[in-house]
Amino acid sequence: MLLHDLPPLTAFSAAERRLIRRLRTPERVQRFLNALPYNTEPRGDTFRGFRQVVRRRTAHCAEAVLFAACVLERHGYPPLVMSLESADGLDHVIFIYRRNGRWGSVARSRDPGLHGRKPRFRTLRALVMSYFDAYIDATGCIEGYAPTDLRKLGVIDWRFSAKNLWALEKALIALRHRRITYSRSRVRRMRAKYLAYREKHGKKPLFYRGRDKWMEIPKAFLR
Repeated sequence: MLLHDLPPLTAFSAAERRLIRRLRTPERVQRFLNALPYNTEPRGDTFRGFRQVVRRRTAHCAEAVLFAACVLERHGYPPLVMSLESADGLDHVIFIYRRNGRWGSVARSRDPGLHGRKPRFRTLRALVMSYFDAYIDATGCIEGYAPTDLRKLGVIDWRFSAKNLWALEKALIALRHRRITYSRSRVRRMRAKYLAYREKHGKKPLFYRGRDKWMEIPKAFLR
């Protein structure tokens, strides 16, 4: 079997198969990921694939994407991901999918506005721009995006490997990102608004437009 082939279900453990059967839609995968503790990498950097996420029951953004890709490819969704490149080098990765001709996403983050999106977007650029305001904090701002198929990123076992997938991280960083144009005055306004909110309330804001197009976010952000 080549790594770009869909592995047989027998390649998965009984626990993995149960999860795959239960999480049949992007919405269900998003809900599952929301319930996992975010991987803050307390013992050092990690880049784990599907099997390690299942075993360790924690994931950061890139690990959540690999989990989503492995589960949802079993239900007819190709393993498509998109890198969002930030001005401060703190990039984000999301799983992307298409339903009825519209794009949506599954994602996990330490920021409330960077989780999944419902399939409401006609283009990938429109999907990216739904993250733009929520990405702005003290240093962050989306400057480019790069969609890709995990099966095109070389012989990297993102499903079953027990090792950290640093080669995949490098491959995502190396993608040619499409530049986006934006208003710098808008960024300054949003940054000032974000910082003022954090100073006053001591938590990250949820004041963004377009929240009706967001998927569910972890309940911790709603307190």
